[in-house]
Amino acid sequence: MKTHHYIFLTTILFVIVFYDQNVGLNLGIIGIIYSVLTFFRTPQKNRTRTFIFLFVTSILSSIAFAWYGDFPSFLAIASSILLLGYRSRNRRMKILLLIPVFVINCFTSICRFFSFDEWLPKRNVSGLWQKILGFVLIPLILMSVFFGIYSAGSDHFASLFTNFEIDINFWQLFAMIVLGFFIAFNYWNYAVEKFIYKNNHILNDDFVEKDKIQKPTYSFLDLNAERTSGIISFFALNILLIFFIITYNYEQFYEVVKTPIQLSEETHERVNAVILSIIMAILVIMFYFKSNFNFDPKVGLMKILVKIWIFLNAVLVISAMIKNSEYIINYGFTYKRLGVYAFLILSLIGLIMTFIKIQTKRKNAFLFNTMAWYIYGTILLCSYINWGGIITSQNMKRKDFALNYHKNAINFSEKQLLEYAEEKHNNQLKAELLNLQRVKFQQNEKFLSKVLYYQTIK
Repeated sequence: MKTHHYIFLTTILFVIVFYDQNVGLNLGIIGIIYSVLTFFRTPQKNRTRTFIFLFVTSILSSIAFAWYGDFPSFLAIASSILLLGYRSRNRRMKILLLIPVFVINCFTSICRFFSFDEWLPKRNVSGLWQKILGFVLIPLILMSVFFGIYSAGSDHFASLFTNFEIDINFWQLFAMIVLGFFIAFNYWNYAVEKFIYKNNHILNDDFVEKDKIQKPTYSFLDLNAERTSGIISFFALNILLIFFIITYNYEQFYEVVKTPIQLSEETHERVNAVILSIIMAILVIMFYFKSNFNFDPKVGLMKILVKIWIFLNAVLVISAMIKNSEYIINYGFTYKRLGVYAFLILSLIGLIMTFIKIQTKRKNAFLFNTMAWYIYGTILLCSYINWGGIITSQNMKRKDFALNYHKNAINFSEKQLLEYAEEKHNNQLKAELLNLQRVKFQQNEKFLSKVLYYQTIK
């Protein structure tokens, strides 16, 4: 099939599954369709391991959205399919350029739509108009004329059509066609601007020979002064971080126990401080080791100090993890506390990647490219796993289990709460859970609008 075939086919399918429906199972179906069509359309040379991985994650993300229908699963399906389409045509383009490519395409889609020669097959225009005139317009005009004549001559004939109503929302249908075509057109016919292609090499992981030439970064600071500045800076930062780790752990583990609200606020403030500290630490290291310092034979002492600083920052992250674990043990699981783990783990991965960057003499782009994939992986984990069910099932074991909180604030926990009601022989709670507005609404939805999780609640 040609490009225009994919555009028109997926537009029609989009209208079929979304017309007069809410978003639910239909988005999962259209995601699988896009994934499968992309796989068959992709040339063999572009079916790399990364492409196959993205094809699998696109299918899984589509299933996850059909099952949960929440924002994390929407983020997963959108990012997976966009990455799949991007990699199907540009196997060497960096993941960081995905967003600018598709944003530019959305803004230029109107101009590209009218460039018919680029996406429509070249045909005899006069012949096409002859077919439209002969096969559509002339029969339609003749039918309209004779319909008026026959209606005037027979009341019964006219009543056959006056009592007939077409139950179609034309405005909604028009909106679905426009939206479906917009998505299909920008997915199957997107263009990468020349200036993006030309700058793709900037995001390569490895240095080229010209980057290895020893030269000062700034005109007002020679190479020796810059090197000495780095040594002094990292030595001072290490001393400062040691004192911070000592005071940070003393405040966390040895101060007087406070109320849960105070402890919650302080824990999140300290975690935010740790994450900000890690980000700043990585940025400082990237500033000094952006180019020639990676190959400077006299920079050995600075590298040692940097590695010590990375290690101390890792100790800081682990301290925050231990405190968050203690907090969970004492007060139970919540989305925020699991989110703290996610951010701290990503921070730790960032430190490890920074160490690898220095050890293997990689460019700063290596960090951005690698962390983009880890963030994508985090999105997938958030969408594939029922975290609400895990939170509820773990907190059910506690004596201070807050039933109303889990019933109203935790998503996809109804099955666990029904088990809890079964254990407590609480038939009233069972009835309340089965009659929750979100449960009743989803179970009464049309087939294509359903969220499959709620269909499994009995």
